[in-house]
Amino acid sequence: MMIFTGSVIKEQGVTFAIVLVKNSFLNNSSREIEEFRNSFLPVFGQMPIILASQDSRGTFQYHGRKDIVKFLANIDPSRIPWKEYTTR
Repeated sequence: MMIFTGSVIKEQGVTFAIVLVKNSFLNNSSREIEEFRNSFLPVFGQMPIILASQDSRGTFQYHGRKDIVKFLANIDPSRIPWKEYTTR
């Protein structure tokens, strides 16, 4: 079983998922990041999956499809409807 914090957002005709990860996780190799992202396919299907992390100052960093990352970088993270997911 896996418990994680995430969100599904539909914006400008694009539906995508965001998964919150530890800040240090985004320092992993791109292969490891991609494998981790792919582990969420059973939960979110084929929608783009963006990884989000927050540093000690509360600043968010996003990793994934560039157009979605650019969009997220320009909104207040408090607008993201976070929720806890539990998967088997």
